[in-house]
Amino acid sequence: MLLRKVCRLFVLLSAVAGFSAAVHAEDRASLERSSQAALKSLIAQDPVARDLSQRAVAVLVFPDVKKAGLIVGGQFGEGVLWRGGKPAAYYNTGGASWGFQAGVQEYGYAMFFMKESALNALDVTQGFEVGVGPSIVIIDQGKGVSHTTTTIQDDIYAFIFNQKGLMAGIGIQGNKITKINK
Repeated sequence: MLLRKVCRLFVLLSAVAGFSAAVHAEDRASLERSSQAALKSLIAQDPVARDLSQRAVAVLVFPDVKKAGLIVGGQFGEGVLWRGGKPAAYYNTGGASWGFQAGVQEYGYAMFFMKESALNALDVTQGFEVGVGPSIVIIDQGKGVSHTTTTIQDDIYAFIFNQKGLMAGIGIQGNKITKINK
């Protein structure tokens, strides 16, 4: 019985991996352009993001993450780590989910690293899983206005932007960010 469940899980995760591989990776120059444009747009539209960008040691921007699921789901995207206004490294984000879910969605997200220690954790652990490691605060428009320079004291602040499509459901999800060569 346990072996059957493990085999099913393996088949489902293989399908998710196939989804991730099927997503076309951007070339380096195109990824830098789309990442920089997404960051500039976010900073222009959100005063908290603008403030964080001036104080962050680095910003990791994933301009286009694709997510799809029907009971089993997956997501994948590539991003650029910006440091001092220049591309410093390239990463991908990928994950799998399981549960009552259905839909397809595209979105972008930016992670503002406020401390060197948080940024170091990204590479020391050979990528990290969101939810494990440094403290990450996700800011949405409703809560973003309550942050001030005295309340912003966490390791990483994340913004989700440009959401398109519809994804609904409840499930268990894991997401990992890994450094890649471009």
